Amino acid sequence: MKQARFEQQYRPEWQALERQLEQLESLHVSKKNKLTLDTFVTDYRKLCHQLALARERGYSVQLQQFLNNLVLRAHRQLYRYNPSLADRIGTFIASGFPQAVRRQWRWHLVSALAFVLSMALVWVLVHQQPEMIYTVVDEASITNLESMYQPENQADMKNERSGDDDVMMFGHYIQNNIGIAFRTFASGLLLGVGALVVMLFNGSFFGAAAGHLINVGAQEPFFTFVIAHGAPELTAIVLAGGAGLRLGWAIIAPGPWSRLDALRLAAKDALPTMYGVFALLLLAAFIEAFWSPRDLAPTIKYSVGAACWALLYLYLFFGGRDGTRKG
Repeated sequence: MKQARFEQQYRPEWQALERQLEQLESLHVSKKNKLTLDTFVTDYRKLCHQLALARERGYSVQLQQFLNNLVLRAHRQLYRYNPSLADRIGTFIASGFPQAVRRQWRWHLVSALAFVLSMALVWVLVHQQPEMIYTVVDEASITNLESMYQPENQADMKNERSGDDDVMMFGHYIQNNIGIAFRTFASGLLLGVGALVVMLFNGSFFGAAAGHLINVGAQEPFFTFVIAHGAPELTAIVLAGGAGLRLGWAIIAPGPWSRLDALRLAAKDALPTMYGVFALLLLAAFIEAFWSPRDLAPTIKYSVGAACWALLYLYLFFGGRDGTRKG
């Protein structure tokens, strides 16, 4: 890329960051803690990358000096700015997590396709050939699924469940789901193949379970139970798979870095997504423990479930956008 095109492409970002720096430099430190610097850290990292590109490509000394001064000013303000933990968590939830997801959308798309396509394929096969269920799910798990979701068993299970049971199940769901997400992420170290296999297996299992429960007439108890907490839970697992694929690709194609350095950079880039994954799984565990077992009309369950899916994806697609730059 020629210098003129480089400057034309990034000049609006530099000017926006300069305006933000002028505002910060005119404020007392205590007042900076009250500011919402949603994109400051991201812009600072981009600026450092752009300075490195300018040096690598041998752009003019004037441009390099301008970018270097801007980096120093931003670094100074970043060092002085010390938001509270609550502010940092709030900023991350409001913008940091959805921005991190969108930065790695290609890996999450591959992970989602592996999950959805395997789920759809196995679902159709089991629905058309019921005996196929035994190639995916063992007999003990099938028996457990049938006992949980058979309509005649639902009323007894709901009547026997107490508030203490809800709390106990909340803890169980947290431990189980976060363990699955972490293993999915870490399996990406196996050149990405591990994460892909986990997504294919999870999709196949869900598809087999759904197809089988439809065959035995237990579809309504099953879908009314899973539809609400399935939004954050399944999305979190898919995102963990995408983050794992990002790790695997860093090992396969490290670019100009050594494989170890490329892996470190990929892990650093994927960590914000994984923080959000853990938050989604906490939400999923809460919904699964305290809402999903409630004995309510199917229309209410489906309506709330649809709202969960819609709100989650509106948040992931549009959260953290300021209307002037891409997420």
